Amino acid sequence: MAERSPVAGKIRDAEQACGELRAALKGAGITLPSLAVDVLSLAEHFPLPLVELGRCTPDVARRLADAVRKCAP
Repeated sequence: MAERSPVAGKIRDAEQACGELRAALKGAGITLPSLAVDVLSLAEHFPLPLVELGRCTPDVARRLADAVRKCAP
């Protein structure tokens, strides 16, 4: 099925990226409760969908930092 619009494709891409990040974080035992596509980034005339990582507790932030450090070269 053909893409309805470039914007729809960008939104779908942001949703997919958000899901991939959620799954990867879950695999590392990390949950970001407010992880979602940022709806305000869709309100522009030429939307640029963003993934909102949201807020988390200091413990989750430290676990996320540790997971990133383990993967860094």
